[in-house]
Amino acid sequence: MKLLDRVLNPREIRRRLGLNQEQFWTQIGVTQSGGSRYESGREMPRPVRELLRLVHVEQIDLSQVKRIDFEIISYLKESHPDLYRSLRRAARGRRNAQGAATIPGFDGDDIDAELPPATEAPPER
Repeated sequence: MKLLDRVLNPREIRRRLGLNQEQFWTQIGVTQSGGSRYESGREMPRPVRELLRLVHVEQIDLSQVKRIDFEIISYLKESHPDLYRSLRRAARGRRNAQGAATIPGFDGDDIDAELPPATEAPPER
């Protein structure tokens, strides 16, 4: 079962964020009518699911993410796993202390298995 299937369906995520279909779907490059079909049960392609997760669940501004960010994460995980876990805990604690918006029922601990490898990162702009 995929992460978004376990957490919430796209319609529920959109409603919890208080967005209409056009606002929600255009942020990830999907038309309102295409998004409506996904909300009605049509299977969502993996790239669309990943964009939905990154933009609407993780609240990541994709214009700020670069390939090197994925390479650094991969390097830390492989070469310094203790440091990676420590930094991750610190970042999670900071995010929680700042009262970051979260989707109820979503636990970011499941994310690592869902992240694409560094070689699939979006090209640097």
